[in-house]
Amino acid sequence: MAEDLPIKTILIANRGEIACRVNRAAKELGLQVVQVVSEADIDSLAARLADEVKVIGPPAAAKSYLDTDAILAAAKESGADAIHPGYGFLSESADFADAVEAAGLIFVGPSGDTIRLMGDKAAAREQARKVGVPTVPGSDGVIADMDAALELAEAVGFPVMIKATAGGGGRGIRIADDAETFRKLAPQAANEAKSAFGDGGIYVEKVIERARHIEVQVLGDGHDVVHFYDRECSLQRRRQKVWEEAPSAALNDDTRKRLCDAAVALARSVRYRGAGTVEFLFDDLTGAFHFIEMNTRIQVEHPVTEMICDTDLVAAMIRVCAGSPLGLTQADIAREGHAIEVRLNAEDPANAFMPFPGVVSRLKLPKGEGIRFDHMLYEGYAIPPFYDSLLGKLIVWAPDRAGAIARLEGALGNLEIDGLPTTAPLFAALAQDRDVQSNAVHTRWLELWLEHAADTLTKQGETTT
Repeated sequence: MAEDLPIKTILIANRGEIACRVNRAAKELGLQVVQVVSEADIDSLAARLADEVKVIGPPAAAKSYLDTDAILAAAKESGADAIHPGYGFLSESADFADAVEAAGLIFVGPSGDTIRLMGDKAAAREQARKVGVPTVPGSDGVIADMDAALELAEAVGFPVMIKATAGGGGRGIRIADDAETFRKLAPQAANEAKSAFGDGGIYVEKVIERARHIEVQVLGDGHDVVHFYDRECSLQRRRQKVWEEAPSAALNDDTRKRLCDAAVALARSVRYRGAGTVEFLFDDLTGAFHFIEMNTRIQVEHPVTEMICDTDLVAAMIRVCAGSPLGLTQADIAREGHAIEVRLNAEDPANAFMPFPGVVSRLKLPKGEGIRFDHMLYEGYAIPPFYDSLLGKLIVWAPDRAGAIARLEGALGNLEIDGLPTTAPLFAALAQDRDVQSNAVHTRWLELWLEHAADTLTKQGETTT
């Protein structure tokens, strides 16, 4: 039964597993779903699930999923009331959010002004400082002069991280261990960001050794904000998260409360609307945490939060962006148990993670209590070679972390995606690793582990094939 919302039809301006996920939430709200697709995605699962499909361009994302005019034209033709951008593509484009609202449609996300402020990492750091949220030592804002940037880096102390103010997904980031390396890498970071995001501004942050990446899920209605506790995303490859869990086993109750309160204070200060994530680095040695950035969209890893809080975050963000009040207080939000998510990519972990699009010849999904698989697959589906290699996300829940790892192992053993290699062997190996089991990890741990894991991954791949 449809809820009483000013939205009857929603257009999904994305693809892959997140398009399928948004479709599910929209259908549960009683909404009609319009799915835009490129010519490469006409046969996608997202297209099969939708009530109406609009082809908006050729395979190249720049001419389809990043084409604002084509998306708005599809929305007008289909009579859509709202647009959900998912993650990636135009989800954090302030100009796109403005264009959607200028067209008289509801943008399922924060306002363009909020995206613009929090999407500028230097401006977001300044906003955090204004409300008393600790930030990583570094520059106060964008540094245009490389000599000044080097002088600051030397004052902060090497190693430092050179970060693009408009970067994302690990792009526009370099780590310099000394002045000579800094001079070489800073222009690279700026040029990469300029090419990818149209903005070559950079800033400098002190590298926190053995840092953990911990983030807080928030939800706001433009007036008030609540949190849904924390997630840990320290297992990363090339600064891309591969394994996420909630809550973080590294936090005690006092630190968790201070971390979550800081995230809410920051989101409230910008009158945040929709689902968002405030990201921090946590120093294992000192117990201090530092704000690094805010993602003004739904995150890939949102399911682990949904599992421990028993909440549909995608449906919730649709409601609040449609004008409904939060309808709950912080005291209403409880958490229970532990959840883990692993990202299944069409990549060969035993062959330098080479992308491997192909045809899914057989698909067997794990089932059972505490097991969820968000995906874009069906038997016979040909994976397009034009986009991100993410196929789906395996999520498990158990009363405690050890139980969740055991359940993950069992679920991986019951997952079959034939026809192409996937990253499943990586996660089977990680689930058996003593450091992972004891939570003795940090943001650089996986890169170091992979340097010596070739044989392990090859054997694990043979076992799971």
